[in-house]
Amino acid sequence: MTERIERRLAALKAQGRTALVPYVTAGDPSLATTVPLIHALVDAGADIVELGVPFSDPMADGPVIQRAAERALAQHVGLRDVIDVAREFRKRDDGTPLVLMGYLNPIEAMGTRAFVDAARAAGIDGLIVVDCPPEEMDALEPMLREAGIAPIFLIAPTTPEARIAAIAKLARGFVYYVSLKGVTGAAHLDVGDVRTHLATIRRHLSVPVGVGFGIRDAQSAQAIAAHADAVVIGARLVHEIETGPPAQAVERAAKWLGGIRRALDAVRKDAA
Repeated sequence: MTERIERRLAALKAQGRTALVPYVTAGDPSLATTVPLIHALVDAGADIVELGVPFSDPMADGPVIQRAAERALAQHVGLRDVIDVAREFRKRDDGTPLVLMGYLNPIEAMGTRAFVDAARAAGIDGLIVVDCPPEEMDALEPMLREAGIAPIFLIAPTTPEARIAAIAKLARGFVYYVSLKGVTGAAHLDVGDVRTHLATIRRHLSVPVGVGFGIRDAQSAQAIAAHADAVVIGARLVHEIETGPPAQAVERAAKWLGGIRRALDAVRKDAA
């Protein structure tokens, strides 16, 4: 629930540490692998896990995550399966926050109320709906608030301050700053530009700010960690899963993420 995200981020802030938030697509490389994969990422140092809902027509995802969604969809993995993954994960782990990331169409196809009820029962803590801006959250946001599920919004480099202020009225858990113009996995991360935008965002929001899109290695993760409350890594981790035998995906992904965890822990900030 929202409180699980808030507690985790507050504890890390008190320790002067930056949260590590990996993203994986449910069903990639297989549905049976997804729960063991999430557990392995937590063991490797993940603080919050973003679980992608496969979708056929993504707007924000670059080619790496698009291919992951295609592999999952080829195995007929849908939203109900993703919720089942969360429910299975919760049997062993009641502490790590889980955030679903996806698009509005599968939620509406399932039925908004049915989705929110199922997500709550499965122990899902937050929801990122890429194509549902705050102006269109009238139906969904009250249900999420009642269920204790945090609506997590994307903020882009082009987001005007008036929209940031509107997001501040609804945001719970954390907000996700998209560190560059483009899709997931794009390059050309400008740390100075990120720092400037984070200062603007924090003038309007009191919730923590995670940064993603373009963080590809330990060096870029450390650079962002000096300024963000959380570092979100998706495309580069999914690439690690994609580029080897599926039977080794869990081990490879966890090993790679462990390196990022160690890099982040080398960056200590003033504790609150």
